[in-house]
Amino acid sequence: MSDGNTIKRPLLGMTPEEIKTEVMALGLPKYAGGQIAKWIYVNGVDDIEKMTNISKQNRQLLSQHFTAGRRIPTHRVASEDGTVKYLFPALDGKFVETVYIPDGDRATLCVSCQVGCKMNCLFCQTGKQGFQGNLPPADILNQIYSLPERDTLTNIVFMGQGEPMDNLDNVLRATQALTASWGMAWSPKRITVSSVGIRGKLRRFLEESDCHVAISMHSPHPEQRAQLMPAERGMSLAEIIELLSQYDFSHQRRLSFEYILFGGLNDSMQDAKAIVRLLKGLDCRVNLIRYHKIPGVNLNTTDDKALMAMRDYLTSHGVFATVRASRGEDIFAACGMLSTMRS
Repeated sequence: MSDGNTIKRPLLGMTPEEIKTEVMALGLPKYAGGQIAKWIYVNGVDDIEKMTNISKQNRQLLSQHFTAGRRIPTHRVASEDGTVKYLFPALDGKFVETVYIPDGDRATLCVSCQVGCKMNCLFCQTGKQGFQGNLPPADILNQIYSLPERDTLTNIVFMGQGEPMDNLDNVLRATQALTASWGMAWSPKRITVSSVGIRGKLRRFLEESDCHVAISMHSPHPEQRAQLMPAERGMSLAEIIELLSQYDFSHQRRLSFEYILFGGLNDSMQDAKAIVRLLKGLDCRVNLIRYHKIPGVNLNTTDDKALMAMRDYLTSHGVFATVRASRGEDIFAACGMLSTMRS
């Protein structure tokens, strides 16, 4: 705080034009806003005092009202397979998880967009926390800008804690900073945003963003999906597919469906046939995922035979399917496990 009353705001997450407006209101010249934005997004400074082409007097003035917005992770757990899970400070003393996943010449970062989650999917530890708040753009971007391995990243996926469409404004602002020429200048093809499907919000995302889309399916049967994912009752999988069929996924943007296999529940050939019927004519892929058990949930992990049979059936019937390798199982692999333990 400054003068005991004013809460300092993070510069990270603001656009260059917003920064210019803010600094001009403090009496700084407009060009200083451009300099500050470059320090934040290009140079990645973590302290206003490091903005050396801003006068000391103006740095002091700026520091009375703003912070750079960077906060280092408070906890780090490394897996034997190279996966690293970080805890970053967020709202009101809470924490969010970020998972760094190196794989040969690729390195993917799984970022969070909320503290907790409203969706309450049966198989997800984050949902057991309840909803505790939306992350502002600064807290989303901080997971990337303050990541020790930041310079090695090749891909970012919004598949961590929280439902991106339930915090859509802030997710869009974060992806703008990641893809804009003034920010990280990444191609949208390096970013994937997941969703359970929220009416109105999913369509808006498809209209306003060019990032890849991943839909959480997990069952092709409405009633079963509703038991696993209450969000099915708000926007059904059939409605989601109808909406997606109105967009072109054959060129720049990729569409995928995430499908966790639970032993004896959704891993049969009948389930595979239902998936093929649902996705007929849609240009997409299906990512098959082994279930990571979480405490207090009576769901089982499928076996390799059922997993490979599902993959082979889908692919042979026109639905390209891949098996996502399990990573980080020795470091609280399920989303929400680590933050629940530390909060």
